[in-house]
Amino acid sequence: MTSAQLEHPPNDPCTHLAIAARNGDLVALDNFVRALQRDVRRYVVHLADDPQAAEDLTQETFLRALTSLHRFQGRSSARTWLLAIARRTVVDDLRRRASRPRIADRDWQLAADQAQPCDLPGFDDGIALAELLDQLPRDRREVFVLTQLAGVPYAEAAAHLGCPIGTIRSRVARARSTLADSLVA
Repeated sequence: MTSAQLEHPPNDPCTHLAIAARNGDLVALDNFVRALQRDVRRYVVHLADDPQAAEDLTQETFLRALTSLHRFQGRSSARTWLLAIARRTVVDDLRRRASRPRIADRDWQLAADQAQPCDLPGFDDGIALAELLDQLPRDRREVFVLTQLAGVPYAEAAAHLGCPIGTIRSRVARARSTLADSLVA
């Protein structure tokens, strides 16, 4: 980039504010955030499709932008630069959420409660649960009992069983799904 390009940033008030903020002008920084906050939030809501997470993602976008403001050179408008950061923030959040274990579509505990025969006197919930757990493959049953009934954290269960934590999460999710399906059937 030439020095002429740096001296003549795009003719955009937000870009001028960003450059002034980069150079230490705190009033310009405040005005920069105020000028673009609504646009960033609207864009984040559109991308994330989750209005509840939009406020956090908008704040994360500005946090990332402010920590890298010293590198902003005004090659493009500040709005374009900030929306690119917002896009990466949303993508990172979506990837992070996708890597978490998913909750089963049906709540296995609710399904178990609904499938219990109410007219049997003295029917023990523990016996019903044991019968359901017996239907699970041994590896899933072991992980399910450790994490869901005994309350052992996934990381400890993984260390105890000598397998990756992702395997633990997968087995628990499959066990939940199998239990919910067997209660509906």
